[in-house]
Amino acid sequence: MSFPPTSITQLHQQLRSGRLSAVEVTRHFLQRIEQTNPQVNAFITVCAEQALQAAAAADRQLATGEAPPLCGIPLAVKDIFNTEGLATSCGSRILHNYISPYDATAFARLKQQGAVLLGKLNMDEFAMGSSNENSASGPVHNPWDLQRVPGGSSGGSAAALAASQALATLGTDTGGSIRQPAAFCGVVGVKPTYGRVSRYGVIAYASSLDQVGPLANTVADAALLLGAIAGYDAADSTSVDCPVPDYLADLNAGVKGLKIGLPQEYFIEGLAPAVKQAVAAAIEVYRSLGAEIVEVSLPRTAYAIACYYLIATAEASSNLARYDGVRFGLREQQDGGLLQMYEQSRAAGFGAEVKRRIMLGTYALSSGYYDAYYLKAQKVRTLIREDFNRAFEQVDLLLTPVAPTTAFALGEKTDDPLHMYLSDIFTVPVNLAGTCALSLPCGRDGQLPVGLQLIGKPFAEAQLLQAAQAFESATDWHLQRAPLA
Repeated sequence: MSFPPTSITQLHQQLRSGRLSAVEVTRHFLQRIEQTNPQVNAFITVCAEQALQAAAAADRQLATGEAPPLCGIPLAVKDIFNTEGLATSCGSRILHNYISPYDATAFARLKQQGAVLLGKLNMDEFAMGSSNENSASGPVHNPWDLQRVPGGSSGGSAAALAASQALATLGTDTGGSIRQPAAFCGVVGVKPTYGRVSRYGVIAYASSLDQVGPLANTVADAALLLGAIAGYDAADSTSVDCPVPDYLADLNAGVKGLKIGLPQEYFIEGLAPAVKQAVAAAIEVYRSLGAEIVEVSLPRTAYAIACYYLIATAEASSNLARYDGVRFGLREQQDGGLLQMYEQSRAAGFGAEVKRRIMLGTYALSSGYYDAYYLKAQKVRTLIREDFNRAFEQVDLLLTPVAPTTAFALGEKTDDPLHMYLSDIFTVPVNLAGTCALSLPCGRDGQLPVGLQLIGKPFAEAQLLQAAQAFESATDWHLQRAPLA
């Protein structure tokens, strides 16, 4: 067994038995970050002193014999989560030197279990991007090939796992920002149903689409993390008061008799041959495990990207209006009036992609265009949700690729925003529908991982995780580690 184990469950057993201490494990990961972060750039902030203090407290709790499963487990969170006393930049200059006065609910729930925070993870600025190249802290590099992107916007969350810099991470998913990086970096990433996990304390991009979720090395670890962060939160008006099952209880229930749908619109021309081959092989694995494979249709899929980039940018335009240089963050100290200070602070603080999306959203919401763009996009969103509802009347789950290709080269798509946006063609519809989905490794394109997407009914994360566990148990893709690891 490697030191430390790559599974939370295995590490927890060793911590409880006293074979390892939380401080010892934390020092290992801090050293690992120091050695590899110059190559990967997954961490924006490393909080070594606080981590060692939290690890010492975890050791004291472990000594009582009554420690929860995440006690002493080293993890990191995307820099979009507010964390008390630590810098939270959201990958942007506009939040320069912003120190959060409170914890986001999802992180607070992990901290209550005694988890050890190693630091804050790099991301596309304000979660706007599919490659993690839109960051004021520089691009993240994929541990499988340092000349390629890790995916975005939670690229740091996926790359840190793939580089063995943490044992678990949290990310956010607005249009695929957990699932696509998980696929590109060969790890497991879960996008829960909208309302399943509190968004309180998470810096907003598009409030009707954003969702918090875990990334981990195994399905079981992801299930454990989701169980820890899920549940109603009165501080979040979009949180749904729905019971949270024990996701580990029936994790090995299998898929025999389950109906899995293949949406014909997701198996299109332009799908990379290696991705197509890996997903086809995964389908055969499910068939051999006793699942029934059924073809279904999601006919409005073609409109999802256009719909998403109207709704998301409109909401971003509204949400990002608060960054004005007055109350917190960057303020350009220039001569002139208040309006000039606003303009100069926002011009210097926001990157090119964020400015592009603010302008698109402001235009879509402007007088004379609201009905033609934003309102029409909301109507199309309803139709896309109805497509999923009809499909789920026929099947239990949907199976698709995560992305049309594997990780692309750094700089390959930066000059062509539309080409970049199409990287999320298979993930965006899930966010518009508000249902749950996950990505797990299912193959290779040369050295690069291929991701498989499973999509579940609203609040059916337990069934989704069971199906993922069945595939993981029948294959060994999750055991294969990046060269840098």
